[in-house]
Amino acid sequence: MRVNPGKAPCPFEAPVHVNGKAARVRVDDPRMPLLYVLRDDLDLHGPRFGCGLGQCGACTVLIDGAATRSCITPVASVAGKRIVTLEGLGTPERPHPIQQAFIDEQAAQCGYCINGMIMQSKALLDRNEHPTEAQIREALADNLCRCGTHLRIVRAVQRAAASTK
Repeated sequence: MRVNPGKAPCPFEAPVHVNGKAARVRVDDPRMPLLYVLRDDLDLHGPRFGCGLGQCGACTVLIDGAATRSCITPVASVAGKRIVTLEGLGTPERPHPIQQAFIDEQAAQCGYCINGMIMQSKALLDRNEHPTEAQIREALADNLCRCGTHLRIVRAVQRAAASTK
């Protein structure tokens, strides 16, 4: 996978691992947000542009296992790191258990927040396999949901946690 193919040499080039595949990030400006590289150059559309300020969570990805807002993460800061996007969790044929739980609970309505909710939930469940409802709510508190499916989202995380017992 190459970013910026066929163009003049770029001032920044670094290896990354995205969804288990090696990639070479090549951009003109090392301060470019990771979100733009993921969406525009690597054709990964799970992370969404929401606020552009790291406040809504729509752009959340996992970087070395930590939930990270990709809209404010400079691409230079991810050199050599492992990045997982929504597309890297599962497939349409075999969704990851957290994705399946969101489907089963019908937790998505408009879809704006779901990428961030799922990725933040994945990071939470990786740290704590059986969080309490309060811990789930706290972990998701900084992810904005416009359509108000918060109760379904919490139930989806609880369902995913129960599936690991």
